[in-house]
Amino acid sequence: MTSFAWGDDRRRAALWGDIVADGYCGTGVEGTANDEPRAKLQTERSRVKRRKQILIVDDDQEIREMLEITLLEEGYDVLSASDGEAALALLERNRPNLILLDMRMPVMDGWGFARAYASCPGPRAPILVMTAAVDAGTWAREVGACASVAKPFDLNRLLDSIAVHAGSPTGSSSASA
Repeated sequence: MTSFAWGDDRRRAALWGDIVADGYCGTGVEGTANDEPRAKLQTERSRVKRRKQILIVDDDQEIREMLEITLLEEGYDVLSASDGEAALALLERNRPNLILLDMRMPVMDGWGFARAYASCPGPRAPILVMTAAVDAGTWAREVGACASVAKPFDLNRLLDSIAVHAGSPTGSSSASA
């Protein structure tokens, strides 16, 4: 197949069955699907930065909603679960860059989640513990968390900690997820 310019050749492509794409998945590269070299497409795709994804695991709906809104406004993608079991189900289809974990929850608490998550194959996101307990640091160490934030938390402090452990919303990360 030979490549062609747009204009009248679009009609010809429709008649002859050529596959024509306006910019290959948002890369801005025009042409027919068969003519574009694979290497050029891969180069264009590598320029697209993926947004960092944060998983919030907390049984308090108000805290989840407030964090979802705040993190979305900050530029992160957000997943949320009301307990450890629901979070593990989300992790079957998603690989977040950081997990914000409450420790005391129904169904499966933070300790149960951390044990189950540690046995999952593949790279794992760091865990940041959020708890109202006086022993927040101790509990964080017990589950192998990278950090802890005591509830009620200062939102700016939490955002700073998220940036340290997950990276900026579209920038590089210190986390290997």
